Amino acid sequence: MRPYDKPWKRFLVTTFCILAGNGLLAFLVVAFIIPHDIVMGGTTGIGIVLQRLAPNVDVSYIVLGLNVFLLLLGRLVLGRKFALTTVASTLIFPALMWVFERVPGIGTMAEGEPLMASIFAGVLMGVSLGLVMRVGSSTGGMDVLNLIFHKILHVPVAIIVWVTDILVVGGQAIFMGPKKTMLGIIVIVLESIILDKTMIFGKPQVELFVISQKYEEIRRRLLDDLGVGVTLSVIETGRLCEEQKAVICVISQRKMHDVIEVVHSCDPLAFITVTQIKEVRGRGFTVARANVAAGPYGSDEEITDEKDGIVIVDRKTKREEKKRAREEKRRKKEKSSGKTK
Repeated sequence: MRPYDKPWKRFLVTTFCILAGNGLLAFLVVAFIIPHDIVMGGTTGIGIVLQRLAPNVDVSYIVLGLNVFLLLLGRLVLGRKFALTTVASTLIFPALMWVFERVPGIGTMAEGEPLMASIFAGVLMGVSLGLVMRVGSSTGGMDVLNLIFHKILHVPVAIIVWVTDILVVGGQAIFMGPKKTMLGIIVIVLESIILDKTMIFGKPQVELFVISQKYEEIRRRLLDDLGVGVTLSVIETGRLCEEQKAVICVISQRKMHDVIEVVHSCDPLAFITVTQIKEVRGRGFTVARANVAAGPYGSDEEITDEKDGIVIVDRKTKREEKKRAREEKRRKKEKSSGKTK
């Protein structure tokens, strides 16, 4: 979140992500997972197994009961704060499942195409869980049980997650056979890939690391000609052990060609590395850029950002104001001394 975001704005974004994530998760479970008996982890997977023992009970009711039980258990073991951050998904997900279960024809969207259903389920599951986790919330369910085991047994959470997932998936495999278990594995693999992409989704940038003896000229050209921000890092060459500076620049991909052209025009032999950055936050990207004077090559432009409530006055302007104040004071003093004579 941006530092200047209002609390109500953060609340709306968090609420939207939790509702959208849980809604998408409930939809894919009802539309793709349950109709094709695809293996799934978590309390939903346990609910699918338990429904075999009680076929007249909706999966949503079973999942709700499991989530509430685990939420209360988490409140006792992990504390009140954890329960408050988890209660939303614990109640919203099964409620939305109950709604989607009553939509006519929703289970026939991928009828006769179990592979397509598993692919859609895996992709949508990664997106839904990523939306919820991006705002610091939890999907509840087995996450609560995993954290409880972690606190009691002092075993890494990753190991506990793998163990519980294997137990849940193994329990479903007994009823569903190897083919549907393999479809479930496809869902889990796609979910993990898309979840990782969703968690770090933002505005991708590239970082250029430039090593050249003409670093001052390169720095000036990048600042003045292209208007991009730069950082100087002190380095030491490997062969001659000479101390010099490297230029670091984080830019958008569309500016990369222009920056490289400027660097090569200053020094055709400059050493340049380019690194892909998945997300950038801070001044100049998610916060208004402060274009203040800094040394002989800094800009002297004054920037007023009314949206963020930030007013930045550069150093040259401050120096000129102080100089005018001193001259005005000197003139008043001379005028006063002349009248005295």
